[in-house]
Amino acid sequence: MLWRWWSLGLLCRQVCADLGISRSSLQKWITDARLQAQGMQPSADPVATKEISQALKRIRELEMENEVLRAAAAYLSQEAIRPKGSSRPRKS
Repeated sequence: MLWRWWSLGLLCRQVCADLGISRSSLQKWITDARLQAQGMQPSADPVATKEISQALKRIRELEMENEVLRAAAAYLSQEAIRPKGSSRPRKS
């Protein structure tokens, strides 16, 4: 139910008012839902929660770097098969 409201782009204050909860409670629920979506269990320990959040952020960064490297490798492999002096890719 929380994801449905969040995916609709409703304002946080509107969702909080609808549910009768504080903003911090809603943010905690969202964080917990994101962790569960990653197959992890939310922790009551704030230090562990922070470490998990940092690890997930680093994973996202590494995934983006990996995408850039794949795109660069694909581009460079296309450059390697072009004949010299040609600015057009060869047709297969």
